[in-house]
Amino acid sequence: MKTFQPPIQDRQTSALIKIVAIPENWDAEAAEQAEIELLKRGVEFKELAKREKYLHSQREKLDELRRAKESYSICDFLESPIFFMIEILVSWELKKDGYLRKARQQKTIRIIILGIASIIYLYTFINDL
Repeated sequence: MKTFQPPIQDRQTSALIKIVAIPENWDAEAAEQAEIELLKRGVEFKELAKREKYLHSQREKLDELRRAKESYSICDFLESPIFFMIEILVSWELKKDGYLRKARQQKTIRIIILGIASIIYLYTFINDL
C-alpha cells in the first residue's frame, strides 16, 4: 500500500471526493484509497463525485474557451519586445495548445515580418547595383 503526502486519511472529505471523481488525474491507488476512506467516513460520495466531475468538465471547457479567445496586444510587445518576438518567431505550439486567436495573429505577424524583410533585402540589393 502506497503512502501519499499528505496521507489520504488526513485529507478533507471534499479533497477525497475530487480524487474519486477525477481518477485520471491521480494515481490509481490514491483513487482506491480515497474511495475506501470515504466509505469508512460513511460519506455517500457517488452523487457528489458525479457533480464534481461535471463541475470539473465545465471548468475545463471554460479554460478552453479562454485560451481560444486569448490574443496578443500591443502591451505584450511594449512590455517585453524580445520575448514577444521570440514567441512569435519560434513558438509552434499555440494552435495545438488551444490558443487559436494567438495562432492566427502569429501567422499574420510572421507574414508581415517576412514581407518587411523581403522589402529591406530587395531595397539593399537594388541599391548595391
